[in-house]
Amino acid sequence: MERPAWAPPGIDISVPSVSRIYDYYLGGSHNFEVDREAARRAMEFVPGLPKIMQSNRAVMRRAVRFAVSEGVTQFLDIGSGIPTFGNVHEVAQEASPGARVVYVDHDPVAVAHSQAVLEGNDDAGIAGADLRKPRDILDSPEVADLLDLDRPVALLLVSVLHFIEDADEPHRAVAELRDALAPGSLILVTHAAYNGIPVPQERVGGAVGVYENIRNPLIMRSREEVARFFDGFELVEPGLVSMGDWRPDTPAEQEDPYAFSGFAGVGRKA
Repeated sequence: MERPAWAPPGIDISVPSVSRIYDYYLGGSHNFEVDREAARRAMEFVPGLPKIMQSNRAVMRRAVRFAVSEGVTQFLDIGSGIPTFGNVHEVAQEASPGARVVYVDHDPVAVAHSQAVLEGNDDAGIAGADLRKPRDILDSPEVADLLDLDRPVALLLVSVLHFIEDADEPHRAVAELRDALAPGSLILVTHAAYNGIPVPQERVGGAVGVYENIRNPLIMRSREEVARFFDGFELVEPGLVSMGDWRPDTPAEQEDPYAFSGFAGVGRKA
């Protein structure tokens, strides 16, 4: 397999990556055939996966605009993936010039491409780190240079927590990040779940199996389990709801049924 110029040396391009699969669902070009093959296998079970990912991105954009409207102009986006059109820094800096954004991802492709996209943007950066090690994120030079943790920050955990197994203590990781944030900070969580997906659960299980086969288990949590990520935060209206129901821009009847999959919520730290 020929290695494209944008692929960092040292990564195994024969192994699928969840960030590159996500990029494929969103219509991006930074993915390999092995990623596309895995995505197509998952879509055999759940054809609306691209729409679910688009809905996920749309929630992120709405939440960023909400944060700015609340006076929060610092963003920490963990598990940010490969930048695509309408990413956090574009939305935030359009709404509030000078808004500061730190992206975090452990995928070398996501980090390298983010560095290229952000070149020349003094108010945004990318840290190579893992959500399972919050201290590495908080102590990173990018956070030190760009974010003032004594002021409110919007913590974005978009489509990332469902890739952290319970054995890796995702609730502990989120709590450690929460404790480092100033009062008035916000958290956005979007999370995969069987809820709302308009196909039988057995078929969704087939798509989950594809991720297990590529050694990136997709953990489908209940509403109660997702709600625990908001411990120490007060949920803002409309609470923890389907992605399509979180402050939508369009009437529900005009939206694709797959947009109402999974959960989304925003909380505020007192």
